[in-house]
Amino acid sequence: MGIFSWIVLGLIAGVIAKVLMPGKDPGGCIITILLGIGGAFVGGWIGKTLFHVQLGTFFDLRTWGLAILGALVILVGYRLVTGGRRD
Repeated sequence: MGIFSWIVLGLIAGVIAKVLMPGKDPGGCIITILLGIGGAFVGGWIGKTLFHVQLGTFFDLRTWGLAILGALVILVGYRLVTGGRRD
């Protein structure tokens, strides 16, 4: 996949992760993209380590599932780090 595909995948996976875990999150669109891209990498690592599967092509359901799983993991960590801070 090219860099544009990673950005699109990251944006959509980050948005889906935020929809699946409702609540107030600090950060906007850029944080969502970064969360999703990081989630794709974490999801790929989780898939490779635990389930012995690799990320496939852009339209592969396995790719999306792992990216969303990874984004959820990162979102939980992000909320733990930034959740207690109130400006």
